[in-house]
Amino acid sequence: MSLTLADSVSLTPTDDGMVLLDERTGRYFQLNDTGATILLMLTSGVAEDLVAVELRKRFGVGADTADQDVVTFTAALRSAGLVTP
Repeated sequence: MSLTLADSVSLTPTDDGMVLLDERTGRYFQLNDTGATILLMLTSGVAEDLVAVELRKRFGVGADTADQDVVTFTAALRSAGLVTP
């Protein structure tokens, strides 16, 4: 499922990930490289299962870990109101 950043959210890349600002609430969210990878891929239209494949390749994690990271992180983004489906 493709995600879109909420209209109130802006992002800034950093050396080790990115920072999101929810202008609606004034809250900042710091993402590490893994979180930034997941967010960028999902907002580019890449399917969750393919994001997990990329995590396994890029970060050398197991399939179960990569799958769970994508599901958990996506749920956290939705819960915080940072993305819309």
